[in-house]
Amino acid sequence: MPDHLIEPHGGTLVDVWIDDVRRRELPDESRDWPSWSLTRRQMCDLELLLNGGFSPLRGFVGQADYESICSSMRLADGTLWPIPVTLDVSEEIAKRLDGGGRLALRDPEGVMLAALRVEDVWKPDRLAEAESVFATTSPEHPGVAHLLDVANPYYVGGTLEAVQLPIHYDFRTLRLTPAELRAEFARLGWRRIVAFQTRDPMHRAHQEITLRAAIEVKANLLIHPVVGLVQPTEADHYTRVRCYQALLPRYPHETVKLSLLPLAERLAGPRDAVWHAIIGKNHGCTHLLVDRDHSAPGPDSTGKPFYTPGAAQDLLGQHEAELGVAMVPSKTMVYVENLDKYVPEDEVPAGSRTLSISRTQLRNRLAEGREIPEWFTFREIGEELRKSTPPRHRQGFTVFFTGLSGAGKSTLAKALLDKFLEIGGRPVTLLDGDIVRRHLSSELGFSKEHRDINIRRIGFVASEITKNGGIAICAPIAPYDRVRKEVRAMIQPLGGMILVHVATPLDVCEARDRKGLYAKARAGIIKEFTGISDPYEEPADADVVIDTADVTPEEAVQQIILHLERDGYVGASVAD
Repeated sequence: MPDHLIEPHGGTLVDVWIDDVRRRELPDESRDWPSWSLTRRQMCDLELLLNGGFSPLRGFVGQADYESICSSMRLADGTLWPIPVTLDVSEEIAKRLDGGGRLALRDPEGVMLAALRVEDVWKPDRLAEAESVFATTSPEHPGVAHLLDVANPYYVGGTLEAVQLPIHYDFRTLRLTPAELRAEFARLGWRRIVAFQTRDPMHRAHQEITLRAAIEVKANLLIHPVVGLVQPTEADHYTRVRCYQALLPRYPHETVKLSLLPLAERLAGPRDAVWHAIIGKNHGCTHLLVDRDHSAPGPDSTGKPFYTPGAAQDLLGQHEAELGVAMVPSKTMVYVENLDKYVPEDEVPAGSRTLSISRTQLRNRLAEGREIPEWFTFREIGEELRKSTPPRHRQGFTVFFTGLSGAGKSTLAKALLDKFLEIGGRPVTLLDGDIVRRHLSSELGFSKEHRDINIRRIGFVASEITKNGGIAICAPIAPYDRVRKEVRAMIQPLGGMILVHVATPLDVCEARDRKGLYAKARAGIIKEFTGISDPYEEPADADVVIDTADVTPEEAVQQIILHLERDGYVGASVAD
């Protein structure tokens, strides 16, 4: 793109901040308004709306802008904008706002961050949105899964009055707003800046890619990692930022800057590339490094990618002149063993042997405690990754039993507890259904809503135990598939999660019923009883399936131990 189309340090940033007088008035005025506690995704979106990172948006988009974005990647006034930034709320809140008014937007602690002047309330067609934005309605796409299964049913659009930004206590000197980053570029005399937005730790190939890109376009480099909301399989941002900090000395002096981007990723592929370019420009960048699979979630279960390789580069290339941001295509780099360096894939000398390690292979090496070769990553990066990801035999994990009442869950859980205590090496906690009901959920009934709350509480406690290197054994009925999946999503990023379906047949469970619960349920005395008057959704994703009608507790426990040994969580390595 010709240099005269590139605007150093970006265009005009929107300003939605209220003055001090208005800020003092709002607390009293807002007492009569509806309030909405923002989700993590909404907190990220709000921060970039308030600090100008989402300029020219002045709030969460209304219905006209939403429909235009979905159909044409443009706001209703024709401005290029590819991703709908919406505020999804419950039906209860939507009904209270149907006639307009104000909505107080609060963080999880109840601190008011902004007021929304409500202009639109509507119930969107989510399947149509998924098809337009993500080019798929497959729930295997994480963006689609969030849209269809997690997001609230109504959207509220309107302009914002900013009260304060969300508070962060980590890496504060690296959390520069767009205005602060622009000012820093001006102070340094940087006029051409190529942004590298990433959600991964950076290894030797990444360092080579970014350095070559900056040299190629005669620009300085901004490492702009996404630290808002990424997929649970990604490394936590604390680890990643330490890795980025360790990498900075590997670049020529005063040619690179690190700043954190509080973005909730969408993984919309080509549309994301255009969106990231706009965000980069708002932060003062003139170029964006884009790879062939930019912001793609990986392939589906059949191995087919959601987006055509190169589509993101093509789409941004079509709009770079309009945006004033140049697209820099990222080259695939491979390590050439005999040259002991990384070179572009299309420049590998004939007959040379190349080496590579995939994301999955890296995770496996860390989980197994194996060496990470220095041709792949710098020593200091490897050390940071090993600190945050100990081998599996030192990680915590959860064994989560599910099954009908009387299936044998409590018996197996207690037998497994004794086995783990016999092995030793980690603290073990038993979260049996009756014990949890007595000590953690005594105020809850047995409606579907209350049972879901109970299981989520168990999942939260188990996730904390797992995160801190312990073993959690959970033995509730947990009849609903969706909530079990929520628990798995809570725990798996922190350690192991083994779902055990105790698949004992209903007639066997009834025959064992010492408390007469099944008889009372069949007589209608107990309402909403799992297996009789309320369904039990058998898990299709169980790691171990056990029918206690056919095996002894000792045999069943051995099956679970063997599964854990195979995955590396227990075994001979425990003594290492």
